[in-house]
Amino acid sequence: MKTLLWGMAILTAIAAPAIAGTRYDRNLEKAAVDIVASRMGHIRGGFSYKQLPQLVVPPDAASASAAPVERPRREVARDRDDGLSPAVERQAPRTIF
Repeated sequence: MKTLLWGMAILTAIAAPAIAGTRYDRNLEKAAVDIVASRMGHIRGGFSYKQLPQLVVPPDAASASAAPVERPRREVARDRDDGLSPAVERQAPRTIF
């Protein structure tokens, strides 16, 4: 019985540091957050939660038309001798290993 108790005590003493976890330093975390925030600069958003972004269109962009619209071409007769074939999406397997 003594051997069992001594064995349990030794196992508990060995396992205690592994279970304890790492020590956490809040001051170190705050310093790291401050350094990262200072390096980010103005990358972070500039809107407050109450302000809605307003979309502005420049006046010259509104008057200029976009690229000319091209009519869709008629499908050419499919010639299989050219070595090309239409792309077909393969079915995904349903079994997951």
